Amino acid sequence: MSTSRLETVVVLAAGEGTRMKSSTPKVLHPIAGRSLLGHVLNAVDALSPSHVRIVVGAGRESVEAHIKEIAPTAHTVFQERRGGTGHATQLALAGMEIAGTILILAGDTPMLTSESLSQLLEVHHAGDFTASVMTAEHPDPTGYGRIVRADDGSLLRIVEERDADDMEKAIYEINSGVYAFDAQKLMGAIGKLSTDNSQGELYLTDVIEILRNEGGSIAAVLIEDFIETLGINDRVQLAECAALLRDRINEDFMRAGITIVDPTTTWIDATASIENDVTIYPGSAILGTTTIASGASIGPRTTLDSCTVLEGASVIESLCIEATIGKKAVVGPYSYLRKDASLGTGSKVGAFVEMKNATLGDGSKVPHLSYVGDATIGQETNIGAATIFVNYDGVDKHHTTVGDHVRVGSDSMLVAPVTIGDGAYTAAGSVITEDVPAGAMGVARGKQRNVLGWVMRKRAGTKSADAASRHNADEKKG
Repeated sequence: MSTSRLETVVVLAAGEGTRMKSSTPKVLHPIAGRSLLGHVLNAVDALSPSHVRIVVGAGRESVEAHIKEIAPTAHTVFQERRGGTGHATQLALAGMEIAGTILILAGDTPMLTSESLSQLLEVHHAGDFTASVMTAEHPDPTGYGRIVRADDGSLLRIVEERDADDMEKAIYEINSGVYAFDAQKLMGAIGKLSTDNSQGELYLTDVIEILRNEGGSIAAVLIEDFIETLGINDRVQLAECAALLRDRINEDFMRAGITIVDPTTTWIDATASIENDVTIYPGSAILGTTTIASGASIGPRTTLDSCTVLEGASVIESLCIEATIGKKAVVGPYSYLRKDASLGTGSKVGAFVEMKNATLGDGSKVPHLSYVGDATIGQETNIGAATIFVNYDGVDKHHTTVGDHVRVGSDSMLVAPVTIGDGAYTAAGSVITEDVPAGAMGVARGKQRNVLGWVMRKRAGTKSADAASRHNADEKKG
């Protein structure tokens, strides 16, 4: 396989996307961890083209900003007036001195793979064709351009749906919108396009007929899976492609040695990385740049967004965002790990615990019902139930440091900035506002006072008063 002659890729991404009914430009809608355009550019990147030119239009500023982020070396061309795919291609090629092969494709086809693009280029180069079109047999070709072949099987022309007659509409082989052209021949033909069609636009597909009439050799390269040709024009198609891409991603991971108990309810972004022998339970989402090491167990009903999960860790029914979960650490159920939460080896964050910008040392535990923010916790320390790290004074955030082998009593409040020394304890129910030295017990709570008879006097006639009165009467009898 050789793609060394691929000089330029042109991505057509100027469409209005009116059927999306969205303020977000169509090509920026997300699917499986990337924008629609991002998926296309990712497939193209594997071909190592010399130049990438992207035609933008609707939502120009936001599209160009996105391109700068994900493909900083790509060049953008603005199509102010939508004049069809031929017009967009004319703009993309204007002023260029190019040779070799030009690949042209749409920016709203996220199912395309680099393998199929390579197949197209391989056929194009091997046959020294003037132009090659990627095609597929679609079970419902409505809305797609039809491939009309000559008697010898070569490509005769491409007919758009709106211009097709009944016989042409009965054809199942459709145009994918992906083309490979000889650069010099395309440059000569692109200026000969006419608006003589139902839309009054310049169709790139008409270039095929122009080149054929000039004696060019045209190939129609039929790929195996029509799913790759699917474009997105509305939210229904967006959801359909999301499900198809989910299935493709999950199948790839399962074949690589990952157990996905229920693939239909497991959503994994294309940008995630998972090693073999990971188990993912139903209802889980692995998003962003999440990486999961071998032996980890995720779910059920867990969302990991741009997290790092190390070997043998377990995350159950929890939400974790930009967190690091150490080797054999246990998270959940119902835990919330926020940005820069970092859990050491063998540590535990249990039920209804929230952590952010906090480090939990090896073997340490925050078992339940606690908030840990802006903190460093040492090794083998236990944070009792309902402990609050009071990190915010209304203006600034402050840090709490808890040492090794510390025992923080239940219902403690650690008012930052404060340090709990190694081996120290805090008494349950304490509000700690000063440092606790190593090995000391911090006690900060008022002395209990019982007001006898208060309920009978202040809540007379209530069930509580009746119960207390009966108890007192029974004691007197006894």
